[in-house]
Amino acid sequence: MKDCLITVARVSSFDDLVSVYENPAFDGSCCMKEGMRFVSHEAQMPSGFCESAWQNLHPYVFALANGGGNFFDGWMKNPRSAMISCNDGFRPVSFYIEVVE
Repeated sequence: MKDCLITVARVSSFDDLVSVYENPAFDGSCCMKEGMRFVSHEAQMPSGFCESAWQNLHPYVFALANGGGNFFDGWMKNPRSAMISCNDGFRPVSFYIEVVE
């Protein structure tokens, strides 16, 4: 099983949606910062990683770690990688996942 490097590629915030829909009492701050890097060993969640985001990334990390790739028939320039976002509709974070050779 290969290790996967996960890089925080983009952290976004849709303040217009926050102001209209999010409960003001909710602290929706995100612990992920652009450029952060994590290594997943044996397709396990890295220490300090966002648990909610991991739910979205895990199927891709698991597939890549086990030799899979080429998702959606040529979607990524590097077939042993994926660009996956968390499902936060207010502050989505995009993660680049690649196999560590």
